Amino acid sequence: MQPAALAKLLGGQAADKPLVLQVGSRLMFEQAHIPGSAYAGAGSQATGLQMLEGKVASAGKNKLIVIYCGCCPWTRCPNVAPAYKHLHQLGFTNVKVLYIPNNFGDDWVGKGFPAARGE
Repeated sequence: MQPAALAKLLGGQAADKPLVLQVGSRLMFEQAHIPGSAYAGAGSQATGLQMLEGKVASAGKNKLIVIYCGCCPWTRCPNVAPAYKHLHQLGFTNVKVLYIPNNFGDDWVGKGFPAARGE
């Protein structure tokens, strides 16, 4: 999913908003994250995948879930692929990954999309 498409969804009706989860490092989440998103643990670690399970436990299997990391260039991110695979293994059918080609700072914050800081 492209950043502009997600930003548009986040500006819509509350019922239509996706569940947005950051699956990278907690430090990155605290520095800057998408408003309304939740930290769901690093997707590259077993403890992160367990935390991710907890974040989606009450979501319907067809709920739109958007995951993102932004720690490094898209082609080297260690977190989104395992998180995406895990959500599909849990039976979620409407999972998207936010396309962040370089990093969250450049491709979200630097492009003027809203960002929050802290927990």
